[in-house]
Amino acid sequence: MSKNDKVIFSRKRLLEKINKLKKQGKKIVFTNGCYDLLHGGHVRFLTKASKMGDVLLLALNSDASVRRLKGPKRPVTPQSERAELMSALEPVDLVTVFNEDDPYNIIKQVAPDVLVKGGDWPPDKIIGADVVKAHGGKVMNIKYEKGKSTTNLIGKILKYYS
Repeated sequence: MSKNDKVIFSRKRLLEKINKLKKQGKKIVFTNGCYDLLHGGHVRFLTKASKMGDVLLLALNSDASVRRLKGPKRPVTPQSERAELMSALEPVDLVTVFNEDDPYNIIKQVAPDVLVKGGDWPPDKIIGADVVKAHGGKVMNIKYEKGKSTTNLIGKILKYYS
């Protein structure tokens, strides 16, 4: 996949790309998150997720969505930069941004073969699991690395540098 194909902001363009990939028999893996400050836990998670199929689609919460979920001081990194950073990572094939508080609608539209989240999400709490299972897909989680979070990273920075 060329570098220009990795970042997709339009939902319509994303769905066209996904449909084309599915027609080619590609197994689509979906994950989502804020990815506000990139850290090693993110990279290891995405590397493992990418091995669950042929194409890893990462849906990023928009800036407005992150603020609603994490508070008025977040995100630290604007969505255009977060999308750029995530698309530069080798395991990530496609990046899109969603404005909703959760990814349910985009999961419903994409209908991925695999939905994957970190181990801090119990399988019965993974948003969109019902949609994926309904069409025969798998819902997976990858073991959470304790202490590896953006919130912890921000706390450490504040502790040492404020």
